[in-house]
Amino acid sequence: MNITKLGHCCLLIEEKGLRILTDPGAYSTGQNEIKNIDVVLITHEHADHLHVDSLKTVLKNNPKAQVITNKGVAKILDKEKIPHSLLTDGMHTTINNVIIEGFGKKHAEIHPAVPVVDNTGYFIANRFFYPGDAFTNPGKHVEILALPVAGPWMKIAEAIAYAEEVKPKICFPVHDGMLQPGRLGPVHMLPGKVLPSKGIQFKGLEEGKPEKF
Repeated sequence: MNITKLGHCCLLIEEKGLRILTDPGAYSTGQNEIKNIDVVLITHEHADHLHVDSLKTVLKNNPKAQVITNKGVAKILDKEKIPHSLLTDGMHTTINNVIIEGFGKKHAEIHPAVPVVDNTGYFIANRFFYPGDAFTNPGKHVEILALPVAGPWMKIAEAIAYAEEVKPKICFPVHDGMLQPGRLGPVHMLPGKVLPSKGIQFKGLEEGKPEKF
């Protein structure tokens, strides 16, 4: 499996020839240039995960790509007349011999005044789990975890505790696109310091550079 971080939570996952893009949001732009995408997974409707204009650009460049998401996002896509299919908690699909499973129902709470939206994490090829904006434990062995490390719905201690709960072999940071370049230190260094003692490798990904897992 190859994974390229394009920014924030936008990832390009390549497995068995299948090319999957996650969360083309407003905090990344690399997705607008990517070609040969087969699947677009959208975890939830917040703009840092779903930027409608960016999604339209992705689909213009990749007219055969399938958009897979949940009911909350589907309402937005229906208004925009963007074709999609549903894959929510407890559902699964297999595309090109790659299984994609949905886990989780709701976004982590930001504040009681902020409505809680649908959030679906996606488990790919029985190896890689991307939870979106929630600390969902899929309840099965996870080899590779995309670990949220910053945001208004979490603190870094919770991220570390989540990784310890899921117990992946390796994790890498996501949901850090709101931080200024050069100021990622605390949210990257602390997991990198704590998690190896728990048997979990923490690896930062250079944006735009494919990494083999």
